[in-house]
Amino acid sequence: MTEPTPILEGAPGHTEGHNVNGAVMIGAALAIKKAMDEFGLKGTLKVFGAPGEVQLVSRPYFVRDGYFNDVDVALHDHIGKEFGTVYGLRQYALISAEFTFKGQSAHAATAPWNAKDALDAVVLMDIGWDKLREHLEPTQRSHRVITNGGDQPNVIPNNSSIWWFFREATAEKTRALFEKAKRIAEGAAIMTDTSYSVNVLSAVWPTRANRTLAEVIQSNVEQIGMPQWSEEEQGMVHELQTKLKIKPTGMASKITPLKECVQSVSANDSGEVPWVVPTGLITFPSNIPGVSYHHWSAGVSLATSIAHKGAVAGAKAMAASALDLFLDPKLVAQAKETFQEEIGDAEYRPLLPPEQKPPVDLNRVIMERYRPAMREYYLKDKPVFS
Repeated sequence: MTEPTPILEGAPGHTEGHNVNGAVMIGAALAIKKAMDEFGLKGTLKVFGAPGEVQLVSRPYFVRDGYFNDVDVALHDHIGKEFGTVYGLRQYALISAEFTFKGQSAHAATAPWNAKDALDAVVLMDIGWDKLREHLEPTQRSHRVITNGGDQPNVIPNNSSIWWFFREATAEKTRALFEKAKRIAEGAAIMTDTSYSVNVLSAVWPTRANRTLAEVIQSNVEQIGMPQWSEEEQGMVHELQTKLKIKPTGMASKITPLKECVQSVSANDSGEVPWVVPTGLITFPSNIPGVSYHHWSAGVSLATSIAHKGAVAGAKAMAASALDLFLDPKLVAQAKETFQEEIGDAEYRPLLPPEQKPPVDLNRVIMERYRPAMREYYLKDKPVFS
């Protein structure tokens, strides 16, 4: 459990815990619906799944296309190492975009003068952005992978692509970064006599959380209490933390007090939602303190009783908070008031281009490659609901 031992070498997997996010949301929704039916509660419950959350694929498109227009308040859950909530500005804005350069291929040895090297354009864009970094504000974050560098060395590529993430503290600053990147891409194309196009895969505003909803959530979190961790669970956590050379604190034992958050440089596909509707966050304790997300160690807890206990607590908090809102329209009205105060005169404009379509094929190739071999390890038992 505390060693990097993949079930299937090279296959995709979870190294953060978004699989648990979905379980919490569905568990809460089932509980809320049951209470609504049994006690005749009035209102509408909507469940928005978020496949491809790390690629920011789902909710920006939901918001842009009007699916939140008739929503009064939204509750969002996310795995963490603590149990609680926050309010205020939480994360960065982000634009995810792939730049594709097109040129002309030729034999790399016998006739390179006949080529227009698309890979050279990608490399020049990468170098150009690297040279610009010194002159960008230190708050920005930008990173990339080359998604297509050609087929083989003796054929000069006529098509090559580089995929960028541009992050900043505000939507407008992120938009400005993206505009700089397009100018650098244009320069790279001019230098190599190639052409280029841009595909904006997704884009999000910074996430934020509403103060009124945070108070509702925190009240329920404190009534539910922290999961009780067994000696075996704490032993496994200590062992992993020790191997990773991080402080062996074990799982948290106390509820995290309500607090205003400090904006982090990460991003989430829920970023558009809290700019159009009051939004609350439930952080539930299903991962291990000190581990780094997107590292194998963040996948250790996800199929254990630690994740299950944290998920049950998170689902209870989400369900109870939603029921409070159904039962007390004044809370909803108050959330809307504080929402207006919090966003001030900010004018929401989607970072997504209006004609952009969601990249539903983004992970298709890797999933089609590995799914047949992965299917053997899928759970065979199906849940039974009483």
